[in-house]
Amino acid sequence: MNTFLFAVVPYLAVVIAVVGGIARYRWDRFSYSSQSSQFLESRKLFWGSIAWHYGVLAVLGAHVLALMFWDAWGKMLSGPTRLYSFEVAGLALSWLAFGGLAFLLWRRLSDSRVRTVTSPMDWVLLVLLLGQVGLGIWMALGYRWGSDWYLHTIVPWIHSLFALNPKIGYVTALPDVVKAHAVLGFFLMALFPFTRLVHVVTVPITYLWRPYQVYLWNRRASRQ
Repeated sequence: MNTFLFAVVPYLAVVIAVVGGIARYRWDRFSYSSQSSQFLESRKLFWGSIAWHYGVLAVLGAHVLALMFWDAWGKMLSGPTRLYSFEVAGLALSWLAFGGLAFLLWRRLSDSRVRTVTSPMDWVLLVLLLGQVGLGIWMALGYRWGSDWYLHTIVPWIHSLFALNPKIGYVTALPDVVKAHAVLGFFLMALFPFTRLVHVVTVPITYLWRPYQVYLWNRRASRQ
């Protein structure tokens, strides 16, 4: 089972994400957006979206930076004060992301108009993301100094995946909550092209060269 979860599932997730993403863009290009419901309700969306995006992007950024610059990251956290500060900041950002996502979920549950336009995949995605962030908070509270031991377990495992030589021994001895967090992350990657998450790879760079839009107002002449 460990071999399947940590040596097979990651590659399956990447293949599904890439092939599914290309297929969706090819046959349903106009669905490549966040499919926002802002026009139905904007106030609660604003506060939930801001908290969610700021929190999750900062936490994901830390994960990626540690993965790319592991040596510099380890030196940065070598001092106890910096390690403690980083742990507190990471936990606070995780709670911010969790609260924002919970707020967005409550928004869809409490507003009948927004609930009407919410697809089954939207519900699945919201619940899974909430669970993923919740697992991260659980790890931060129950297994301290994750920003440090992450460098010696998850990072070398992911590097071995890139090298096409999975070394699952780095993760098989970890607590179940850590393993669940890692596997769920790849599961979310596989779901990526089938959800509204695809909007993260759409950047409106075409606005740099697209002709200006001209609006023509058609108004009835006022009566004298």
